[in-house]
Amino acid sequence: MEFKLERDLVFLDLESTGLNVVRDRILQIAMAKYFKDGRAPEELSMLINPGIPISEEAMQVHGILPKDVANKPTFQQVAQKIYDFIGNADLAGYNSNRFDIPMLMEEFARVGMEFSMEKRRTIDVQRIFYKMEPRTLKAAMQFYCNREMEDAHDALADVRATVDVFKGQLQRYRGVDYFDEDGNKATSPIVNDVQALHDFTNDTRFVDATQKMRYDTDGKVVFNFGKYAGQAVGETLSRDKQYYNWILNKEFSSQVKQLVKKLLKEYEQNNAR
Repeated sequence: MEFKLERDLVFLDLESTGLNVVRDRILQIAMAKYFKDGRAPEELSMLINPGIPISEEAMQVHGILPKDVANKPTFQQVAQKIYDFIGNADLAGYNSNRFDIPMLMEEFARVGMEFSMEKRRTIDVQRIFYKMEPRTLKAAMQFYCNREMEDAHDALADVRATVDVFKGQLQRYRGVDYFDEDGNKATSPIVNDVQALHDFTNDTRFVDATQKMRYDTDGKVVFNFGKYAGQAVGETLSRDKQYYNWILNKEFSSQVKQLVKKLLKEYEQNNAR
């Protein structure tokens, strides 16, 4: 099956030192790029020296040991190569909206590169699976592809499995309606269209992956935490610059920091007229 693309689409998977997208680091990154012009997809996979210890729990999952990455390049050394490979592509992965993409953004921010998500669409294959058939990636492979998954938790093997599962989902759910927990119906939501799948797999209530900001009933971006919960972000930060500086200097994700800068700037520009 060929994907119907208006823009290149990159599937990605990360293995890391742990599960904290802000504190932990990438150990391995693998990507498969599908081109809108239909040419053969390209793959990129590399091990990365994280510069920090690998947690025991993480090693038990992916099996990457300190000696495996001791002589590998740091993220700073490969950041431009990764950035160029992705280009302006849309992104897809398995649990990528909540883990892989935010962690990759943190790594770019750490080396002084801004990886903007503003014009990118994302497809989280796990969200399709969990909404339609709540299981694991290994079970998804069996369910959609009728075969066992090999080399689980090797990043490139996971990327290839995710691509196969995604193709299986597009075939299995063609013409199938979705009903949410409140009984609301979505007519045939799983279609070979990036925008439609972006809309289906993203929780549109929240603005960022860590859910620090959300949309209110009027469509305004408001805080979803702390003393200003429910209050408009741009207006609040314009009034309380100390809170703005606190966010920029605390352990918030780079996505949150990008957004507060943008929302403050937009608010002050609109109210300076």
